[in-house]
Amino acid sequence: MTVTIKDVAKAAGVAVGTVSRVLAKNKTVSEEIRTRVEEVIQQLGYTPNSLGRNLRLNRTDLIGLVIPDITNPFFAELAKHVEMMASAEGYSVLLANSHDDPAAEQQQVQTLLGRLPSGLILVPVSESRIGDLVSGTNTVTVDRPLKGQTLVGVDNRRGGYLAADYLLSLGHRRLGYMGGPQILDVARERYEGFISRIEEFQQQHPSRSFAIQTVDGNFDYRAGEELGNRLLRQQHPPTAIATASDQQAIGLMRAAADIGLSIPDDLSIVGFDDIPLASLVLPRLTTIRQPLAEIARIALDAILKRSSATECKLEPVLVERSSTRAWPA
Repeated sequence: MTVTIKDVAKAAGVAVGTVSRVLAKNKTVSEEIRTRVEEVIQQLGYTPNSLGRNLRLNRTDLIGLVIPDITNPFFAELAKHVEMMASAEGYSVLLANSHDDPAAEQQQVQTLLGRLPSGLILVPVSESRIGDLVSGTNTVTVDRPLKGQTLVGVDNRRGGYLAADYLLSLGHRRLGYMGGPQILDVARERYEGFISRIEEFQQQHPSRSFAIQTVDGNFDYRAGEELGNRLLRQQHPPTAIATASDQQAIGLMRAAADIGLSIPDDLSIVGFDDIPLASLVLPRLTTIRQPLAEIARIALDAILKRSSATECKLEPVLVERSSTRAWPA
């Protein structure tokens, strides 16, 4: 005989609505009643008919997450945090990879919306076409903006500024900057923040000798190595380089090693993101940390309607490790 929600309510001595609130993980239910109902559910072997409930509500206990590249450690770490936090709230996460392609992103979002998710968390691609598609839906963007949608991320200009300020404080006067794809707002903002601190310094110290070289490319390891070779194989290479991602920084480390440069003795490097590998490579990478767990929490809170902010930019933090050193005057 099939156990129904009425059977659970009768055995637990509560109303059917109370059982429904327990199943929905509604926090208005007291801990004592929640425990009693959950014990009865387990004893009776009750399985909720989630399909019927979802059809009535026109939504499911699913949250869609679309990221540009699952092989990028930053996005993989974001997905981990979102999944863990959503699971603790009683939600499952459907992960989709857009491969940084607007057409693929559009298809993935359409498919996810067909599953009636409670909300979507997106890291939009450049030149995204999904603005109209997600208009009016419960959508939050992370890291990159999408017109009309809530944005949660880090203050990228501040991050670039911190990197430049730190290297200047160490006495470096031949600097390099390795930027990301300039089509992306995050890449432009990090570059602008870095350059703004350099310009401040030059205005404050007009008589000091100073040189800066900039290059840009993708955020990945290969780009870091290729761009690193361009910067380092010169007659007067930089003594310090800041990058727009930790992946670039690690690729740059490889380029430096290939031509016999020692880090940080010959070259100081600062990354951006603080991916898990940043604290494992040797030397351990000085970097600008994005508070990913906090970003994921705020994005999820927005999906669950615990926040009404249209934009949330968190403060980046400089994490000093062993890939940088003071440069003698």
